[in-house]
Amino acid sequence: MTNAFADAARLRDRLKTWATEAAYPLWWTVGADQDKGGFFEKLDLEGAPVDGPRRGRVLPRQIFSFSIAGELGWTGPWREAVEHGLSFYLSAYRRPDGLFRTLIGPNGESLDETAELYDQAFAMFALAAVAKALPARAAEARAIAIEVREKLIAERKHPIAGFHNFNPPTSPLQSNPHMHLFEAMLAWNEVDADPAWRALADEIAELALSKFIQAESGQLREFFDLDWSAAPGVEGRICEPGHQFEWGWLLLRWGKLAGRADATKAALRMIDDAEAKGVDLARGVAINALLDDFSIHDNGARLWPQTERIKAAVLAAEITGEARYWDMAAAGAEGLLAYLRTPVPGLWRDKYQPDETFVEEPAPASSFYHIVLAILELDRTISARA
Repeated sequence: MTNAFADAARLRDRLKTWATEAAYPLWWTVGADQDKGGFFEKLDLEGAPVDGPRRGRVLPRQIFSFSIAGELGWTGPWREAVEHGLSFYLSAYRRPDGLFRTLIGPNGESLDETAELYDQAFAMFALAAVAKALPARAAEARAIAIEVREKLIAERKHPIAGFHNFNPPTSPLQSNPHMHLFEAMLAWNEVDADPAWRALADEIAELALSKFIQAESGQLREFFDLDWSAAPGVEGRICEPGHQFEWGWLLLRWGKLAGRADATKAALRMIDDAEAKGVDLARGVAINALLDDFSIHDNGARLWPQTERIKAAVLAAEITGEARYWDMAAAGAEGLLAYLRTPVPGLWRDKYQPDETFVEEPAPASSFYHIVLAILELDRTISARA
């Protein structure tokens, strides 16, 4: 056993303990709105809920987070938590046409009926987790997810490939919603035999390899014109290390599934470059954004890129067998732990500034899915190898 692997295993134990003994109990007992349904978007640093508008992309993340709680070892009422989130999600966010609205008020009233691609992706992603975690709800979850998928395909298909973010289409197009759609399709492909899940995953992977990723630098861009060329100006040059890790993790999974060595090669290049150019060694964390020449665009460091660094590292270690990726996984876990050191255990800070201070603000629920999925991927890979 290498020292790096042993370090990663030790840090995995710390992270699992944090999740099962602090985070899950807090986000269920306080983070769930037991009166009106659903979950609060934020908890303040004293651990009290902050009420306000609730985005359609956050609740499915909470549903997913609790759906994997049992796998992580939480013995609390995780099935009840999933049911609690799902029932409110389907009643408060689902539009008459079967798609999901983007925003509701604290009393469940609709504040924005827009059906964004990003939000539909998270709807399907959460429903795949429900189908796996709650067998009694699997048929219902599958039917709803298929309805969303087919509606997107019928109404929002881009003439070249991929999807618009909104209908009618507006510029710029974005790679990020496609990444989460890709993740949702891979999740459903694992639990359902319908070949349409894999077909859409294949299309998005090909779009990433042909349009999103720059041939010269190997980096993946964020913003595009309507023909999938890079958006003009600085916007079209932005490349986020967190997304290089996240896309890398997804493309490694797809490359293995599809037998595509080119996807694996592109993914490893993105992961290696993000680690080499997108990590601030002084703070030990992945930063927010580079430009396409690898110059720094935003030297802040949000929480979520740290989780994607872990996921990319452990899968790269599994696929390549290279010990250096365990070093990356351990470094990523150390970086993540810095965000979790809060006065009330189970919370987190989101924004780590270049001056090595954190922004003092409520903990956003949207980060929970990133954190617990990274812990689960770390745990699965270590357990399989140990």
